[in-house]
Amino acid sequence: MGQWRLSIEGMSLTNSPMGSSFAFPGPQGARPATSWENKRWCQSLLWVPRLLFQRQCQRPSEREESTDCLCAAHSEGATQPPPEKRPMDTVRIAVVGAGVMGLSTAVCISKMVPGCSITVISDKFTPETTSDVAAGMLIPPTYPDTPIQKQKQWFKETFDHLFAIVNSAEAEDAGVILVSGWQIFQSIPTEEVPYWADVVLGFRKMTKDELKKFPQHVFGHAFTTLKCEGPAYLPWLQKRVKGNGGLILTRRIEDLWELHPSFDIVVNCSGLGSRQLAGDSKIFPVRGQVLKVQAPWVKHFIRDSSGLTYIYPGISNVTLGGTRQKGDWNLSPDAEISKEILSRCCALEPSLRGAYDLREKVGLRPTRPGVRLEKELLAQDSRRLPVVHHYGHGSGGIAMHWGTALEATRLVNECVQVLRTPAPKSKL
Repeated sequence: MGQWRLSIEGMSLTNSPMGSSFAFPGPQGARPATSWENKRWCQSLLWVPRLLFQRQCQRPSEREESTDCLCAAHSEGATQPPPEKRPMDTVRIAVVGAGVMGLSTAVCISKMVPGCSITVISDKFTPETTSDVAAGMLIPPTYPDTPIQKQKQWFKETFDHLFAIVNSAEAEDAGVILVSGWQIFQSIPTEEVPYWADVVLGFRKMTKDELKKFPQHVFGHAFTTLKCEGPAYLPWLQKRVKGNGGLILTRRIEDLWELHPSFDIVVNCSGLGSRQLAGDSKIFPVRGQVLKVQAPWVKHFIRDSSGLTYIYPGISNVTLGGTRQKGDWNLSPDAEISKEILSRCCALEPSLRGAYDLREKVGLRPTRPGVRLEKELLAQDSRRLPVVHHYGHGSGGIAMHWGTALEATRLVNECVQVLRTPAPKSKL
């Protein structure tokens, strides 16, 4: 191949029989690649000016393989094969969002849908996601618009997944532990046995002697469940995405159409971002403020029946909560709220007055009447973009994530099968 030179938006690229080199004004912190193999046109580039770069740097004779350059934009992960070595029927999947929904869905797809390349795209990664703030207790909420049996399925699949981890050598790295404790009530609940009672371990009614610890409460549940800590679990998932050949791309997406034609299928796990990306007016924030404190003597969880006041011991700290402020977008901690949380928790566990190293955290739960888990075919002129929506878990994100990720993966597989089904030939 002879010598050639290409200039795009201030980037200079030169190729000759002696090798290849380029120079460009990348963003702060971008690492310039030093060499390209002649047949790996865009594989070494770690930053490109815009998505459309891939159209200008590939051979006209090759199939449009735009994700190679797109995903090079500040990407991490396993090196994917160059376009000419990748099967022609590889389906390119973008997962938008890198909280527990996005990463778990990417892992499930990589394990269950063969012949796909996966890229997780987000402008926020751990430790800046809502999942990093979440207490991570597997005590599920109830979604009014979703059948109870479906909710139980999601919860059981999640519990089984995390229970397998807690019984493996991966438990510490993944941040998954077993915790026993009590859920307490100031009056007898209408439903004395919740739908998830036979999923958690050792579920039973509290004894009179146990209730003596909580003189303001008359009824309670005792059980053992799992706690999954986002600051450890998200990097663990991210490692598995990359280990399965996926890529991680730091980028803010303003419109899902930005991903066309670089990707064949988009999985929308953007949470509150779906107000803009999916035009979903049903989703809204529920602000949650918590305290992370040091109280290593606290070994059992305590949860008020409302789910508003809770004490959740974890691996490195104890989470005290909380708040449930609908429609509040404020991410700044409120000192008065922190005092009120501490007061409520100390009323249940007086020893917390000795807690130290108090840190305030705020997260916005992406909430809607029910989880949105469905396919949608976006159409614009002659263009088509299959989208699988997977968001809106509210306070049940970690408690339900693996079950809903499995269902989202089944929907993705249906989209893949449609793409791989030849169109019927017209009869003349």
